[in-house]
Amino acid sequence: MQDMLRNIAALIDEKDGFTVITHVSPDGDALGSSFALYGALLQLGKRAQVVCEDEVPRAYRFLPWAEAVLTPENALQTEYVISVDCADRQRLGSAVRLFDGAQDTVNIDHHGTNIGFAAHNAVAPKAAAAGEMIAALLAMLPVRVDESIATCLYTAIMTDTGNFAYNNTKPETLRCAAALLAAGADNTDIYRRIYAAVPYRKQKLMGCALSNMTLFAEGKIALTYLHLADYERYGAESADSDGVVERLRDIEGVEIAVFIREQAENVYKVSMRSKIAADVSRVAAELGGGGHKHAAGGTVHGTATETQAKTVALCESALKEVWKEL
Repeated sequence: MQDMLRNIAALIDEKDGFTVITHVSPDGDALGSSFALYGALLQLGKRAQVVCEDEVPRAYRFLPWAEAVLTPENALQTEYVISVDCADRQRLGSAVRLFDGAQDTVNIDHHGTNIGFAAHNAVAPKAAAAGEMIAALLAMLPVRVDESIATCLYTAIMTDTGNFAYNNTKPETLRCAAALLAAGADNTDIYRRIYAAVPYRKQKLMGCALSNMTLFAEGKIALTYLHLADYERYGAESADSDGVVERLRDIEGVEIAVFIREQAENVYKVSMRSKIAADVSRVAAELGGGGHKHAAGGTVHGTATETQAKTVALCESALKEVWKEL
């Protein structure tokens, strides 16, 4: 990873005019990593912008530079584009036009399914979060990791490690987090803003999702779903269903959790988590998506019944490969 990042650091140091793009439906790692890099580029005196197809979810609007995010339609074409935390080009959404129109492109990501779609690729599946990679990148540049950058990076790493509870948390992850705390990140405040300030509508939506839950494969698969009408009923937005799939995974005996969310008529987003041994990234690949071994997803076109049947069948196949390990 170090050699790949050094090449990118050299490019950043020598060039000017950057667009930082992260994936659609952005999470804490996507936003925290992108904002930290954007802030660093500004500190270096570079012309820069940060772009995302979707708006910043409420839980992350406290982050420095959250208000600077541009939609692809409002962004200018720049010579250099850096994709952050995107497993593939499709995850760039409509911002892909900015990526394709650039003179040179960079891809910084930690998803194992990333095939390296840019001219310069730093893909490190062993990194806990893209934020960990951005922290390493900034250490190679004349950048001071101040309180704002530290807050963004700590948020990125904390959220993608489940508050340092997932097995992607390694000694180097905690060392990086400790350095960010020393630089001014307030772990208590960040945790409170993200996990302990839940809107009423989100809790109602969570209740709806849990009431729709079904178990399969002798209780080793937990699946639930939400329709667009459910979001409308509670006045909720898509980000309010964050955390649903993790609640299913935490059920005793469950190895694979599946959350199916209606995005449009006959279009469903499938999010999956596994607990111990099952590789849900392989399931996601079959659904045209990708991700990590224990956290992945994809999009399915078809009816709700077809989507559920296809996903359950694929998950059951994934379970058969590791059944003895569970």
